[in-house]
Amino acid sequence: MINIDHMSLEEKFTIILDQYKNMILKVAGMYCREEEERKDLVQEIILHLWRAFPKYNDEYAVSTWLYRIALNVSISYVRKTATRNKAILEYKSNPGLIHIEDQDLKQRLTLLYDAIEFLQPFDKALIGLHLEGCKHKEIADVLGITQSNVSTRLSRIKDQLKSNFNSKNKSL
Repeated sequence: MINIDHMSLEEKFTIILDQYKNMILKVAGMYCREEEERKDLVQEIILHLWRAFPKYNDEYAVSTWLYRIALNVSISYVRKTATRNKAILEYKSNPGLIHIEDQDLKQRLTLLYDAIEFLQPFDKALIGLHLEGCKHKEIADVLGITQSNVSTRLSRIKDQLKSNFNSKNKSL
């Protein structure tokens, strides 16, 4: 076990980043498909995390704190970035981004991500956390809503995705 009590702020922050780097990459990947934009978003998330780290309140789980910042930064980034539509077009023109052998599964995942892409930023965050395997309580904490609101919104989002997914799937 590592004793973090005697570590510098930078060392503690580096350990947290190392533990949660995959989560940061996944959140950024939900909002930016194009690699260069995704890298920029990851840097933006890390910068905001670093700025907020001295004020981190250990009453909250690190994952909740980190998710909340990563999602808020991502949503703001998408709103500010005029090139978002360009990234969507590039993603759609390059279906080889998902490296899966099963072509049917690959096609279905592409349809799912296409449907998620057009959700409102808040709904995208909610479904992203759900797909990450977060429990309703953690999603509620991260997004600042009640657990029952998480359940209700998730149900509506799933219905919307199923509807979009089924209508696109029938057209294939």
